[in-house]
Amino acid sequence: MPPLTLLCREQPGVTVIVVCGELDATNRAQFESFLGERPEPGRQVVLDLAQVPFMDSSGLHVLLAFSTDRLGRSGTVRLAGVQPLPARLLEITGVLTHVPVHDTVADAVAAARAAAERSG
Repeated sequence: MPPLTLLCREQPGVTVIVVCGELDATNRAQFESFLGERPEPGRQVVLDLAQVPFMDSSGLHVLLAFSTDRLGRSGTVRLAGVQPLPARLLEITGVLTHVPVHDTVADAVAAARAAAERSG
Protein backbone atom coordinates (compact mmCIF):
# COMPACT_ATOMS: atom_id res chain seq x y z
CA MET A 1 0.00 0.00 0.00
CA PRO A 2 1.43 3.41 -0.95
CA PRO A 3 2.02 5.85 1.91
CA LEU A 4 -0.53 8.49 2.81
CA THR A 5 0.26 11.85 1.24
CA LEU A 6 -1.21 15.08 2.60
CA LEU A 7 -0.91 18.53 1.08
CA CYS A 8 -2.31 21.85 2.24
CA ARG A 9 -3.21 24.54 -0.30
CA GLU A 10 -4.26 27.96 0.94
CA GLN A 11 -6.77 29.84 -1.20
CA PRO A 12 -8.49 33.13 -0.41
CA GLY A 13 -10.85 32.33 2.47
CA VAL A 14 -10.49 28.55 2.15
CA THR A 15 -7.91 25.93 3.02
CA VAL A 16 -7.88 22.90 0.71
CA ILE A 17 -6.31 19.76 2.12
CA VAL A 18 -5.51 17.14 -0.51
CA VAL A 19 -5.49 13.58 0.77
CA CYS A 20 -3.90 10.79 -1.32
CA GLY A 21 -4.00 7.15 -0.27
CA GLU A 22 -6.06 4.90 1.94
CA LEU A 23 -7.23 6.23 5.32
CA ASP A 24 -7.07 3.48 7.91
CA ALA A 25 -5.60 2.46 11.26
CA THR A 26 -2.06 2.32 9.83
CA ASN A 27 -1.97 6.07 9.14
CA ARG A 28 -4.60 7.45 11.49
CA ALA A 29 -2.01 9.23 13.66
CA GLN A 30 -0.39 10.85 10.61
CA PHE A 31 -3.78 12.10 9.34
CA GLU A 32 -4.82 13.34 12.78
CA SER A 33 -1.51 15.12 13.38
CA PHE A 34 -1.59 16.81 9.96
CA LEU A 35 -5.14 18.09 10.47
CA GLY A 36 -4.33 19.22 14.01
CA GLU A 37 -1.65 21.55 12.69
CA ARG A 38 -4.01 23.33 10.27
CA PRO A 39 -5.71 25.68 9.69
CA GLU A 40 -6.38 28.60 12.00
CA PRO A 41 -9.75 28.84 13.77
CA GLY A 42 -12.71 30.11 11.77
CA ARG A 43 -11.25 29.00 8.47
CA GLN A 44 -13.33 27.20 5.86
CA VAL A 45 -11.76 23.83 5.00
CA VAL A 46 -12.22 21.55 2.01
CA LEU A 47 -10.89 18.00 2.19
CA ASP A 48 -10.14 16.78 -1.33
CA LEU A 49 -10.73 13.02 -1.12
CA ALA A 50 -10.64 12.31 -4.86
CA GLN A 51 -7.51 10.18 -4.40
CA VAL A 52 -8.76 8.21 -1.38
CA PRO A 53 -9.99 4.82 -2.64
CA PHE A 54 -10.64 3.40 0.86
CA MET A 55 -11.44 4.71 4.33
CA ASP A 56 -12.13 2.63 7.43
CA SER A 57 -13.61 3.65 10.77
CA SER A 58 -10.24 5.04 11.92
CA GLY A 59 -10.13 7.54 9.09
CA LEU A 60 -13.81 8.32 9.58
CA HIS A 61 -13.24 9.01 13.28
CA VAL A 62 -10.44 11.49 12.53
CA LEU A 63 -12.54 13.19 9.86
CA LEU A 64 -15.52 13.56 12.24
CA ALA A 65 -13.37 14.85 15.11
CA PHE A 66 -11.79 17.41 12.79
CA SER A 67 -15.19 18.52 11.49
CA THR A 68 -16.55 18.88 15.03
CA ASP A 69 -13.48 20.87 16.08
CA ARG A 70 -13.88 23.21 13.09
CA LEU A 71 -17.55 23.84 13.92
CA GLY A 72 -16.54 24.69 17.49
CA ARG A 73 -14.11 27.26 16.12
CA SER A 74 -16.59 28.93 13.75
CA GLY A 75 -15.31 27.10 10.69
CA THR A 76 -16.65 24.37 8.46
CA VAL A 77 -15.39 21.26 6.73
CA ARG A 78 -16.59 20.22 3.29
CA LEU A 79 -15.64 17.04 1.44
CA ALA A 80 -14.95 16.92 -2.28
CA GLY A 81 -14.50 14.14 -4.81
CA VAL A 82 -15.43 11.30 -2.46
CA GLN A 83 -14.82 7.91 -4.09
CA PRO A 84 -17.42 5.07 -4.01
CA LEU A 85 -16.11 3.03 -1.03
CA PRO A 86 -15.58 6.02 1.30
CA ALA A 87 -18.91 7.46 0.10
CA ARG A 88 -20.65 4.24 1.12
CA LEU A 89 -19.07 4.43 4.59
CA LEU A 90 -20.22 8.05 4.93
CA GLU A 91 -23.70 7.06 3.79
CA ILE A 92 -24.24 4.07 6.09
CA THR A 93 -22.88 5.93 9.14
CA GLY A 94 -25.10 8.97 8.53
CA VAL A 95 -22.17 11.36 8.18
CA LEU A 96 -23.61 12.77 4.95
CA THR A 97 -26.31 14.53 6.96
CA HIS A 98 -23.67 16.42 8.98
CA VAL A 99 -20.77 17.11 6.60
CA PRO A 100 -21.42 18.72 3.21
CA VAL A 101 -20.14 16.70 0.26
CA HIS A 102 -19.45 18.14 -3.21
CA ASP A 103 -18.56 16.50 -6.51
CA THR A 104 -15.51 18.69 -7.11
CA VAL A 105 -13.06 20.83 -5.15
CA ALA A 106 -14.20 23.86 -7.16
CA ASP A 107 -17.82 23.28 -6.08
CA ALA A 108 -16.77 22.85 -2.44
CA VAL A 109 -14.58 25.97 -2.49
CA ALA A 110 -17.39 28.04 -4.03
CA ALA A 111 -19.86 26.78 -1.39
CA ALA A 112 -17.38 27.48 1.42
CA ARG A 113 -16.79 31.02 0.19
CA ALA A 114 -20.52 31.65 -0.13
CA ALA A 115 -21.10 30.36 3.41
CA ALA A 116 -18.30 32.57 4.74
CA GLU A 117 -19.82 35.62 3.02
CA ARG A 118 -23.25 34.88 4.52
CA SER A 119 -21.85 34.51 8.03
CA GLY A 120 -19.34 37.35 7.81
